[in-house]
Amino acid sequence: MNLAYIPSPSHGVLYLGPIPLRGYAFCIIIGVFVAVWLGNKRWIARGGQSGTVADIAVWAVPFGLVGGRLYHVITDYELYFSEGRDWVDAFKVWEGGLGIWGAIALGALGAWIGARRRGVPMPAYADAVAPGIAFAQAIGRWGNWFNQELYGRETHLPWALHITSSEGGRVPGYYHPTFLYESLWCVGVGLLVIWADRRFQLGHGRAFALYVAAYCVGRGWIEYMRVDDAHHILGLRLNDWTALIVFLLAVAYMVLSAKKRPGREAVVEPGASGGSAEDASDAPAADASDQSSVGASDQSSVGASDAPAAGASDSPVAGEQARAEGEERTGDSQESPQDETESARKS
Repeated sequence: MNLAYIPSPSHGVLYLGPIPLRGYAFCIIIGVFVAVWLGNKRWIARGGQSGTVADIAVWAVPFGLVGGRLYHVITDYELYFSEGRDWVDAFKVWEGGLGIWGAIALGALGAWIGARRRGVPMPAYADAVAPGIAFAQAIGRWGNWFNQELYGRETHLPWALHITSSEGGRVPGYYHPTFLYESLWCVGVGLLVIWADRRFQLGHGRAFALYVAAYCVGRGWIEYMRVDDAHHILGLRLNDWTALIVFLLAVAYMVLSAKKRPGREAVVEPGASGGSAEDASDAPAADASDQSSVGASDQSSVGASDAPAAGASDSPVAGEQARAEGEERTGDSQESPQDETESARKS
């Protein structure tokens, strides 16, 4: 018996009066809230309007839930449609079973619809919400802890997960807490995307592609540790193949996008800075009015400085005085040579 281990909850449902609060659903709700909150802050920092992320999430979240459930039911159809199974259980999302691949794929379709309705570019929106999605996954993985599912091989490490339920073919014991490994990995992915986005100014969907590629790397080795039933292809679990293919596609997108559209979008939401645009359009009119007033004041000042001179030249008295003074100066200049000649003769 391990002296140190992670205990499993005795049950995954808490009751608030007659209302059941299921731990799995509660973790998903908290994750969605965190993703929308952080995505909104990043969207505003990119130049978008507050509330746009939430409006698009109204489309993305339901699509994502449906897509996640469809992927799980299709890839694990024997749990619902084999002999002795009840197909109605396929609709019981609260009991667990959401495939992240389907959730991202169909959630992206819903986000695309919402983005078109808002008139914003889908790649820019995806970049804004990418780290928030990673943090949402980190929170959502704790729903597997409530359901005592998706654990790894048996281990005696101090952080082993103690499984106590024997339902659904479980064998009580101590196992690798793969839910915890993936939760911590997703936190690291979210922080990586935030750092890389600030450092390299990622745009045109490359921040989202980085999130996808980094998540696939972690999902690959974590998936390999799991012991729950899964379909295998060439010795690898189906989700391992999915992670490998999606990783290659994400890396290819980052490389091609960086060559085709380097840098980041200058405008992510048309009309988000409408107030500043109106201020800018009013500026020329204000400048014109200022120039006209300055011109008028200059003209008035010039006119005022010219007025005395014009008045002096037009006055008759002033003209007579000027002519008299001129004649006196001329006479003085003509008499001076004669006086000098007479003085020379006398001498």
